Amino acid sequence: MDKKRILIADDEPGIRSTVARMLGEDYTILQAADGREAWDIAREQRPDFIFMDIMMPKLNGYTACLRIKTHEATRGIPVVMLTAIGHEPYKKFAGGMGADGYITKPFTRETLLEEIRRLLPSG
Repeated sequence: MDKKRILIADDEPGIRSTVARMLGEDYTILQAADGREAWDIAREQRPDFIFMDIMMPKLNGYTACLRIKTHEATRGIPVVMLTAIGHEPYKKFAGGMGADGYITKPFTRETLLEEIRRLLPSG
């Protein structure tokens, strides 16, 4: 059976490698270093799930999420914001941009897996 593909969009290489290490055994990991790259990968490779940082160069996570959620081919992909910003207004805004979930850093492998299971029933 093919592994589900998860895109990790974060401008911090350390965060991308941490998430890849936490999930790489069970999932195929795709990585994007900025929001524009995340948008391109989402359109071209259609991952099954996306973890998206908010503060990124070229295109912030909010804008990338909105593009993914309003584009015909990618709107069904679950997007969970993965960010250091834990303030309630940011969470509400993320929801308004179409985000399916919101995790604040630091996070655990179990926290990531819970969101994947919640949003990808077959995940």
